[in-house]
Amino acid sequence: MAVVPFPTPGADAPAGGQSVAAAVGRFLDQVQAATTRAGYTATLTRLTALASTRPTTELEPADYAAVMEQWNTAAAATWNRHLSALVSFTTWAQRQELLATNPARRLQRRKPARRGDRAIPRTRLETLFTDTEHALRERVLWRLLYETAARAEEILTLNIDDLDPEFRRARVISKAGAIEYVHWATATARLLPRLLKGRTAGPLFLADRRAPASGARAPAAADICPSTGRGRLSYPRAEYLFKQATAELDPHKKGWTLHQLRHSALQHLAADGRTAPELQAKSRHQHLASLGRYVRLGEETSARVTTEADPAARRKSH
Repeated sequence: MAVVPFPTPGADAPAGGQSVAAAVGRFLDQVQAATTRAGYTATLTRLTALASTRPTTELEPADYAAVMEQWNTAAAATWNRHLSALVSFTTWAQRQELLATNPARRLQRRKPARRGDRAIPRTRLETLFTDTEHALRERVLWRLLYETAARAEEILTLNIDDLDPEFRRARVISKAGAIEYVHWATATARLLPRLLKGRTAGPLFLADRRAPASGARAPAAADICPSTGRGRLSYPRAEYLFKQATAELDPHKKGWTLHQLRHSALQHLAADGRTAPELQAKSRHQHLASLGRYVRLGEETSARVTTEADPAARRKSH
C-alpha cells in the first residue's frame, strides 16, 4: 500500500498548518488533465480569495457556502460543476491530512430541470454564426464548438500547436485525460487563419487584455501568448459573451450556454440519420447509453421507420 507523506509546513504555513492558498496550489499541481485543472481553478480561485492565508484545517461549511454563493442563480449543471471542484479538493486535502472535517457537507448537488429539447435551431445558429457584428474570436469559437461537438473546456484549453489544419483536426485532452482528436468543417477552416494572424504558439483563444506578470492573478506561462502577452480566454468570460450574444435569439431571452452548441451538434446529426456509434465517434462519449437523448427523435421518426420496414409497403412499391 502506498503511503502518502504528510507535507512539511513551509515558510508560508500559518500557525495552524498549511495555508489554503498553498494547499490549493498543491492540489492543482497534481491534476493531470488540463481541462479539469482549468475548471477546478475557476472555483478554487474564489476559495483562495476568501481564505488565502488561513490554515486549511480551519475551513468550515460557511467558507464553502460563501464560495458557492456566486453561482446561486446559475443553472444546476453550473452549480454542480463548481461543487464538484470543492468536493475533489476536500477529498484530496483529507487524504493529505490537511482537513479533518468536510466543509462541503451542507451543500447538495442540484437536479437539472427537465427540458424537452435543449438543441438550438439550425436557422438561429446560422444567423448567429454569420453575424459580423460579433467579434472574430467569438465566431471562430462558436463555429469550432459546433462543428467539433467538443466540450467547451477542451476547445478553450487548445494551444496553436495542437492544431492540424491540413487534416482539419485538433488534439485535445479528454475528461479522462486521454489524448483524442476533434474535427472541424469548411466554415471553421476559412476563419482560423484570420484568427491566428501569424501567431505560431500560445493559446488559441486569447483574452482581451495582457495577462498580469505577477501577483495572485498571474496565469501560468503556458496560458500566455508569447507574441502579444495576452492570457488565455477563460470559460466564464466566453460563457458570458455567448449568453449576451444569444439573448435576442433565445425565445426566453436568457441566452444559451456554450454546452448547448455540443448538444445541438449531436442532436442535428441524429436528426440527419447518423447512428449512435457514429455519434459516439464524433462526441467521444465512453458509453453508447449516454447518447440515448440524441437518438430518440420522436413520433415522426418512429412512424417513418415503421413505414419503411413494413413488408406490405415494400411489396406495393415493387
